[in-house]
Amino acid sequence: MREAVIVEAVRTPIGRRNGKLKDIHPVVLGSLVLKEIVQRAGIDPSQVEDVVFGCVSQVGEQSLNIARNAWLTAGFPVTTPATTVDRQCGSSQQALHFAANLIQSGVCDITIAGGVESMSRVPMGSSAVSPGTPFPPELMELHDLVPQGISAELMARKYGISRRAMDEFGVESHKRAHEATEKGYFTSQIMPVDVPVEGNGHTQLFSKDEGIRANASYEATASLQPAFNPDHSITAGNSSQISDGAAAVLLMSLEKAKQLGLRPRARIRAQAVVGTDPVLMLEGPIPGTAAVLKRAGLDLASIDLFEVNEAFASVVLAWQKETGAGLEKTNVNGGAIAVGHPLGASGAILMNRLLYELERRDLRYGLETMCCGGGIGTATIIDRVVE
Repeated sequence: MREAVIVEAVRTPIGRRNGKLKDIHPVVLGSLVLKEIVQRAGIDPSQVEDVVFGCVSQVGEQSLNIARNAWLTAGFPVTTPATTVDRQCGSSQQALHFAANLIQSGVCDITIAGGVESMSRVPMGSSAVSPGTPFPPELMELHDLVPQGISAELMARKYGISRRAMDEFGVESHKRAHEATEKGYFTSQIMPVDVPVEGNGHTQLFSKDEGIRANASYEATASLQPAFNPDHSITAGNSSQISDGAAAVLLMSLEKAKQLGLRPRARIRAQAVVGTDPVLMLEGPIPGTAAVLKRAGLDLASIDLFEVNEAFASVVLAWQKETGAGLEKTNVNGGAIAVGHPLGASGAILMNRLLYELERRDLRYGLETMCCGGGIGTATIIDRVVE
């Protein structure tokens, strides 16, 4: 099997719901990262053989294959195809897997993976509204499915995670993300976006993740009311933010990168996808981590940095409790609680964060894992190329 390598990665800053990116059509948002990654790599866009994007709410402005629409909106050759993937929150991580598989199998030499989601313009759950329901009686008889917020509470109860522990984790996410922003750790991975300024017809450059709270405190977080059930412990302070954003990752075969004189930055060492209880739903990162480590022939201690999507604090804390991974190596620059979680873009955003931080710290192995709606876990290990 051929090696698939990451040559370039980029993301937009992440906008809050109804924040700085709200006036940008998601197709345009996706086209921006495509144009930027091609420009950064210095390749001819006609060399890209396929584009795979993740997007969860594929309706309205995000319908009819947003990956293809974004590629065309970038002004790139019509001869390059594109497709859109929905593996819920893991959509763009799965897009990365599929794009890497095309290279590993010899079908393609150059692919782009990525994702986009505007939760301001296409609200979460839009694709599940009438007509009909995605959960017919035949399914509900087998699995008594519940909303993710309830699943997050079930996770907390199963793994013995307290409200205090989740709130403290949420505050720490903001502190880490704020410090990383202030020290410029995200600067290289973020492409500034020209956004409208309300009321005056002018624009301004948006270059920093919008949801990070510099003054986050335990006291303020602990005062928040439960978001899903008055008797529960899941709140806005220990859950991911509703957000807008896009990201892309350029992949090549090792041979093609060398032929073009481009530096491979990381190898796709292993990937895994697992299924779990669809009611508890959010346990996927636990068996996903075990599965991807086995495929890579590595143990947990070999991994230098972890990116575990902070859909809810209970997800990461349960994962940490079961795997024994150190939180000092996990989400070192904060996560979705602070930065945001634009569903279909988050997997590619996490890969950006993981790759750039491995490079900054001069480390080798990184592991990304995410929980997905319906009871799925995605996991990827990258091996940074050290020259």
